[in-house]
Formats: sequence, C-alpha cells, structure tokens
Amino acid sequence: MPTIIIDNIPYQVKAGSNLLEACLGVGIDLPYFCWHPALGSVGACRQCAVKVFKDEQDNSGRLVMSCMEAIKDGIRISVQDKGAKAFREQVIEWLMTNHPHDCPVCDEGGSCHLQDMTVMTGHDYRRFKYKKRTYVNQYLGPLVHHEMNRCIQCYRCVRYYRDYAGGHDLNVFGAHNHVYFGREKDGILESPFSGNLAEVCPTGVFTDKTLKQHYTRKWDLTSAPSVCQQCSVGCNILAGERYGQLRNVLNRYHSEVNGYFICDRGRFGYEHVNNVNRIRQPIIRNLTVEAVDETTLLTHLQQVINNRNLIGIGSPRASVESNYSLMHLVGKENYYSGISEDATFIERKIVDILENGGIHTPSLKEIENADAVIVLGEDIWNTAPVMALSVRQSVMKTAAREAMTQISTPAWNDAAVRERVQEDRGYFANLAITESPVDEWSTHTYHSVPDNIARLAFAIASKLRPELPLPEGMPEADLQLAERVAGALENAKHVVVISGSGPGSETLVRAAYNIARAVQEKGKTAGLAFVLPESNSMGAAMMKAPSFDKALQRIRKENNTTVIILENDLYRYNSTTDVDQFLDTCKSIIAIDSLNTLTTGKAHVLVPAATFAESDGTSINYEGRAQHYYQVFMPANPCIKESWKWLWKMKSLMAGSANGQEHHPDEILKQIESSYPQFTGISASAAPADFRIYGQLLPREPHRYSGRTAMLANIGVSEPKPLDDGDSPFTFTMEGYQGLPPAPLIPFYWRPGWNSVQALNKYQQEIGGPLRGGDPGIRLFDRNDKVASWWFNDTPEAFAGRTGKWLLLPQYHVFGSAEMSRWSAALDFLTPQPCISISQQDAAQLGVSEGHMLTIETDKERFSLPVAVRSDLVQGVVLAPAGFQSIPSLAWGTWIKIMA
Repeated sequence: MPTIIIDNIPYQVKAGSNLLEACLGVGIDLPYFCWHPALGSVGACRQCAVKVFKDEQDNSGRLVMSCMEAIKDGIRISVQDKGAKAFREQVIEWLMTNHPHDCPVCDEGGSCHLQDMTVMTGHDYRRFKYKKRTYVNQYLGPLVHHEMNRCIQCYRCVRYYRDYAGGHDLNVFGAHNHVYFGREKDGILESPFSGNLAEVCPTGVFTDKTLKQHYTRKWDLTSAPSVCQQCSVGCNILAGERYGQLRNVLNRYHSEVNGYFICDRGRFGYEHVNNVNRIRQPIIRNLTVEAVDETTLLTHLQQVINNRNLIGIGSPRASVESNYSLMHLVGKENYYSGISEDATFIERKIVDILENGGIHTPSLKEIENADAVIVLGEDIWNTAPVMALSVRQSVMKTAAREAMTQISTPAWNDAAVRERVQEDRGYFANLAITESPVDEWSTHTYHSVPDNIARLAFAIASKLRPELPLPEGMPEADLQLAERVAGALENAKHVVVISGSGPGSETLVRAAYNIARAVQEKGKTAGLAFVLPESNSMGAAMMKAPSFDKALQRIRKENNTTVIILENDLYRYNSTTDVDQFLDTCKSIIAIDSLNTLTTGKAHVLVPAATFAESDGTSINYEGRAQHYYQVFMPANPCIKESWKWLWKMKSLMAGSANGQEHHPDEILKQIESSYPQFTGISASAAPADFRIYGQLLPREPHRYSGRTAMLANIGVSEPKPLDDGDSPFTFTMEGYQGLPPAPLIPFYWRPGWNSVQALNKYQQEIGGPLRGGDPGIRLFDRNDKVASWWFNDTPEAFAGRTGKWLLLPQYHVFGSAEMSRWSAALDFLTPQPCISISQQDAAQLGVSEGHMLTIETDKERFSLPVAVRSDLVQGVVLAPAGFQSIPSLAWGTWIKIMA
C-alpha cells in the first residue's frame, strides 16, 4: 500500500484511488459535491481543493482538485493549508450566490450535504445582495419533486441518471452558470431508478415526493435496518417512522448486494404499511360484533384448532421464522407451500441446483464485475430491477477495463474513461420472450418462446462442451448465434448466467445450469443466478413443502379441516376455481395477514399481522443470503403482532394454555438450524437480542430527536414511558450507544459534521468497499464445494403453433406485478393499464387492432382485456399481465383460446 503524507502525518492508503478518496478513507473531512463513489470524478465543483507539495522544502505548493489527483507513494498534501481553505470557502460562497437559502422549508433540511459542506468550509455569512437567478420547476411525476433553484451545478444527477442508470429523459441544458437540470418538458421520469436522484443530489433539487405528503425531518424519524420486500434481490434499506406511520425508505449500503442504489419499487412501495386496507383488529365472522379483542380471539382459536384436523399454508413473502413456526404448529406433514404445482416444481429444481450443482451464485457486485453476462428468459428489468442495473454496470465496466489497458487512466477518472470508451460495450446476451430496455445494452438479443430460448441455450452449452446434446432441427441462424454466444463466453474470464422462475419454464433452469457448468469446466469463473418472485421465495422453497395442489387433493378427501393461511393470497398463485373449491371445502379458515385480500375476505377468523416495518424477521434472497430485518416501530394496536408470535400463541393453545411461554426470534432461528440442515448458519444473520456495546442498547432515534417530549402533546404533556423491545438490541429512544454500530445494526447514517447520507463514508472499511466489520447477511449455499456429476440432456421440442389456440406467457411490469407495492398510491399511478399482447400476424388473423377487446379462455379462467399488438412477439403466443390484482392467476405455458 502506498504511503501519503497529509498535513505532515503519514497514512497508508489504497492504491489506485484518488486523493479525495484517500482523505475520506482515513477519516479526514474534506468537502466535495460532484464526486460520488459510484460515479467517479469529473472535477466539476472545485470544492475539494488541497495543496500538493513537491517535497519537504516546498512551502508554496500548488492547488489541485483532490478528486482528480491520483495517489502516488510519498506524495505530500495539505488539507489545512490556509490557501486551500480560502479557496474552498470562496468556491462555496460562489456556489451559494443563487441558492435560495430556504432551509426551513426545504425537504433536505437537516439531512443536506450542501448544509454540511457549507459548515465544513466555514462559509457562514451571505454577502451576495443582488437578484438571484431563478428557474421554473418541472413536474416529474408522482415520485420525484423538482426544485431547480437550489441547484449548485454539480452534475451528479445527469451523470447518475444517464451514464450510470442509462436513462434518456433527464439532461442538462444551457451553459456557464445558466444550466438547467431536468427534462425537455414536464413529464414523468421514465427510469425505474429515478428515486435515487433524491439521494444522489447533494442539495434539495430532487426530493422524495411521497415524503412531502407526510413530511418529517430526519432527526424526528425512528429508523431501523431493514430489507426490501418487493423482489428476491433483497436490497438493504433504512425505514423511517413517525407517529405510527412509515414515512420513507432510503438505501442502506451493502457492498455485495445493492451498493448505493435501490429501485423505485423498493423506495416508494412502502405505503402498504400505512394503507387503509390494513387489517388492524382481530375479526371473527358471523358474530354480532365481528371485531374482537385478543382474549376473545384466543378463546375462539382454542376451540377451533383443538377440535379439527389442522393444516397450514405457508408464504413466499412471510419471514423464515413465520413459515417455520407454522410448520412447527401443524406438523411437517400438514404444511404446504401455497403456490401452484408448476411453480413449486421449478423453485425446488432451482434450490436443488444451488445446493448441489457446484456452481456459485453471484452477488450483484459480482455480476457488475463479470465480463460476460447471458440472461435466459427472465425479464430482469421488471422482475429484479436492481439486478438489471448491475448487468448494465457489467457492460459498462468491461468496456472501461478494456479501455484502461490501452491508456494510463485510472477507473475513477470518469470523463476520461467515457471519452475513451465511446460506444464500446462489454458482452451481454439477452435471450428473452419480448423486447426489453436491457436490449439497448445487449451485444446479442433473441426473442422467442421459452422452449426455443432453452433450445438455443442447450445449443450454446453444446458448443462449449461437444459431449452435450445439440437440439435437433435447429435453424441455421440459431446455430450461428449459438456459436457466437459460446465464443464470447469462452473468451471471457468471469461469466454470469441469469435465469429464473418468471417465464414458468423448468427447461430454462436446466439449460442455464448446463451453460454455467460448461463455462466452469473450461477453467473460467462462472456464476449462476436465478430470480424468484417474492422477497422470501428462496427461503420458502428451501423448506421443500408440497404445493397448494397437494393441499387441495388432500382437502377433497377429508372432513372437519381447519386451515391456517399465513400471509398468502392464494388467488395470486393459484386458479380461482381451485382456490374457491379449497376454501369452500375447509370447515374453518384462519388467515394471518397484514392486508385484506381476496383470501382474507373468505376467512372465518382474521388475525392481524405486522408488516416488515413492525416486525423482526429473516428473509433469504436469490443468492441464498439470509438477511435479518428489524422492527422500525411498534403498532399502536397491540393486537398487531408478528405472524410467528401469533403462531406460537396458537401452539400454546394446543397445549391447553392461553398464556404460553413467549418464544424469542433468536430461539426460533436456532430451532430452524437444528431441524433443517439446509438452514445451517441462519442464526448468525441476526444479532442476539442481548447484544450490547459497553452495556448500552442501540438507539433507533438519532441523538437530536426533537419531538421526544412533544410528539403526544395534543394528548398530554407528560412524557410517556419508552416502549420496551426484548426481541432486538435496539431501543425505542435516542439514548444508547452513540458510536459506530456493527454493520447489520446501522439504523441511520449520521456522524459529527455529516448529517446527510454521505455520512456513509464513515461506516466503510474503505470508500466503496465493505462496511466496517463486514456486510450483513449469511450465504447459505456456500457451505460446500462439491461438483455435481450430472448434466441435463433432455432438450425440448421446437415451438409449433396450434390452430385455434395460443401459448399463454407472462408479461411483468415494474409497477403492478409486485403484490405489496400496488398498495402505494404513487406506484399505482404509474401502473400501466392491463392488456393482452399478441403478434402482428395474430392480430391480422383475428381481425383486431390496438385497443380492441379480446377474451381469453383457459381451462379454469375467462376474462377480457384490450389488445396490444407487438412486432417482437412470436406468432401463436399471447402475453397476459402477471401479478395484477384484477387478473386471475394463470398457468403459464398452457394453451388457451382467444375470442375477438
């Protein structure tokens, strides 16, 4: 490691970084605006100036922008030099000349990087007395608020939005000190990553518009580390609460998972926690007064569950603790997954491959660093947006690395690298059902049905390993494409193969494994990632429970059966006909859930469950990483509890006690480990509840929490007793350990002088690297290094259309397909109108045009929607919206009828 001298003190720093990163990495405060660890350096703001000296005899030095100066062994610099400090103070004063100084009403107030840097440079008096430059703000949609007058021209927004996230509809206009950052005209920002502008912007130009509806200053929020519940990626988030409402969600840095950014579905999909559709009171149907208290509920449940056969239906969105608690309550032989037989089969195959296939599952960071990526069938833009963002970084970084081998430019010098790269891209093949925004980055694209994609994938594997079967009857064009893709993978060093359960095709899963293993056997680094539908789909699949279809078969043969349904809308995963029959056959239905759904509407007993923000729990993401999320706040109604707490109360009722021993989440995780070897290590994902630092708990509230004695002043001026939390090492107060907590237990980012999210640099081992003490989570699939002896040799037949029938395939949407985010008003506004998509040839055959109503008829469902005609669809295929509340669950990959 090189040694540099900062203000006459030697420091060892990371090679290859710049002086700004080095200073921040060793704990020296140095102001900056335009630099961002994920975006690199462009030297636009001139705020990070330092003095660089030739040697010990040089007393004059020269001013340099530290973000643009490379580390050199022995270099001498000064941050505290009077000339450098004066320069920085003059720069900030110049930047602030047109700033409106509206901190009291600005959404960024108290968590503003501009405020921090202004104080850090010593600029505290405004001398500018002339007319300020002003702009008209734009309407940018329901997610992001625009306040252009606060801009200091750091260019972070457009560099993130265009260069990093690949968006096109936000740009910079004008020149000199009259630049405007926005759209050509008012309109909704098109990128599903637009919400990150609120964190990337160092001032209040772009802010969270949903927060404006129930605004709260950062220091008035109760926060806790959490995990996003919107897809299987498992991004780390910070959730903030005030007055019993979840107010906002911020990115929680994890170097291996989401890094510095999350998608808009994860950031703005939290409103289901506050929704009027919440179940907030126990309900017993057919009573004179159906809403009851906890005592009445437990008395009724004791009668129900002790006198009947008992089965349980688990959930891919409930925590591992809750699913296990249900299995423990009803018995393993009486526990079912709650999803269809086809979905259960595919997910079980994925788990089997990840546990026994000998192929590593890459994190998002590893995907970013791959030099060749191939996606098979999965629409990652819509089913796992942040994974799609990582694929884009892989494409861009590969081109940058190749360019850097030809020139002596460091990776952080963003403008120089981009100038050299121009339109060059790394290798990415997207083999998908339809066109997608990710096609823009692709080297090769291929659009067809899942079986044809699988045939092409098996051909690629055969080109890599000739012993593997080559599908018969492959078109010459497909064989040539397979040759080109195989050649690119063979020439790469680090290959990632991505597929998933989205297309509803098990053959794609098998084909993905063959490619990854064939690459690995050539001595390359290979990664295999599978996208699953829900936040804990992997954890539920690892429990290897029978499908809902098996529960239906059983219920047809039994009488007097009580079913406990855990956080699962059965209509979302199974046909309406089957679910209706199942629920009508059950003698008694107990539903534990947080929201009213079609399933809870048919329940005889309704038990209110806590949401992720009100719970302690563990979920397992697509890579098998167990991650624990912590309760942000306690519900106002004590009847709202974590599902696993209700289930252990029911277990006590079966033992004849209404007040059984309270089970602790630490204890439950250890029971899971001892009962199921596949979960070995999961207990280490959560800090024990008795964890303390110097005997102190960790505060959920920042030390300057201002409303502590006034938040209930409208009710009474006496300060209420703080709530007790025996399930975690956190306290519901601002008292407690004020130092740096362990990485999994960081509830908010704040350090002296750093009030904004930029305080993150104080929590990292190195800038852009892991958090101090290591990133959260435990990988459960990395325990063995065995190599499987099997391959998949059964290739599917080529797709052939059928007269009068169409192949039904899913169409996913970022907004609308996810179950919980649809209860967010802002995201509901962005949800497209559902439609049926057909090919141009089929539209001509049916005699229909865009917007014409079509009726779909399956074996069990029938519904009508307007038609969308697409040029990228194969003839004989129809796409229907997946996951939409108004659309019944459909069996993907089946043949259906269409009536015009």
